[in-house]
Amino acid sequence: MADTPKSPAPDQTTARHVRPTLRTIADLTGFAVTTVSRALSNAPQISAETRRRVHEVAAEIGYLPDRAAQRLKTGRTNVISVLLDPHEEILGYGTSLMLGLAKALTDTPYHIIVTPNFMNDSNLDAVRHIVRNSMADGLIFSRTEPFDPRVRFLIENDFPFVCHGRTELSTPHPYVDYDNFSFAYEATKRLIVRGRHKPMIILPPKRMTFSQHLLHGFMTAVREAGVAYEIPDEIHLDSPIDHIRDFISRRAGEPGAPDGFTCGGEVSALATITGMSDRGLTLGLEYDIVAKQTSKLLVNIQPKVETIYEDLTDTGEQMGHVLLARIAGKDTAGMQVLLKPAVNFPAV
Repeated sequence: MADTPKSPAPDQTTARHVRPTLRTIADLTGFAVTTVSRALSNAPQISAETRRRVHEVAAEIGYLPDRAAQRLKTGRTNVISVLLDPHEEILGYGTSLMLGLAKALTDTPYHIIVTPNFMNDSNLDAVRHIVRNSMADGLIFSRTEPFDPRVRFLIENDFPFVCHGRTELSTPHPYVDYDNFSFAYEATKRLIVRGRHKPMIILPPKRMTFSQHLLHGFMTAVREAGVAYEIPDEIHLDSPIDHIRDFISRRAGEPGAPDGFTCGGEVSALATITGMSDRGLTLGLEYDIVAKQTSKLLVNIQPKVETIYEDLTDTGEQMGHVLLARIAGKDTAGMQVLLKPAVNFPAV
């Protein structure tokens, strides 16, 4: 009965001169206000055709929900807050992650607000501000630390969140992570298979959890093979690209230089290639690189670099689904997702 129009729709031109409300949409469609409200919330009790018509009219007249009223009525903000890092190592990180998150939030009432999360700062103050002022219904962030203060605070306050990366906290919490152990292990094994005798890995800053995972995978591979290795302290994945280039160039001119490189991103791989080229060394001849790929840039510019792909769009989408489940009140058990690398190296 609620789907039956109650009266003819008035002229839409007149309606556009005032701020559109639920009543405006009801008048334009002929549906009851309650039907309009349910249709905008994508209630399954409302037919697909009615929902389509209501959303269509709402878009045409520029209807925006009164978030203050919604918050008073439901206790929800319909906002997902994302703490996004502006680091340059992972190409397309923010764009890909947000695309995946947007896919997960399609056909939901949720909107995304982004807050920059600056390097060398866990941004705990930003997390506290969001939670204590009820500015969002859920939170997404990355670059976790083993005993991340943001995770601890959110668990203590029972606030829905999902992080890109794991911690070593004893309390289970939602996360979506890439298996960096497997990446580093497979990448380093590949360098050894290609005949490299001294691999090097450029790690993230030591305070990051995934730095430990990469280190563990790298060390497992070199110890299994019994080869020499190098782990520089002077540079890391957050170092400026010119610092990485200059270090690699200098090291390549010294005795016992590495001849294989496991790179956790495309930027460090390009810096390594430039540094080695400055010494007249040729990729695929005097040295090899295996890098983590998150875009098509590296494989198009330097096809001799072998890569292992990390799908950040899929990561963002999975994070969105996990967070929606957490907001809906589901138990955190089973909300831990570890994405395995797809390793497809050609035959040597």
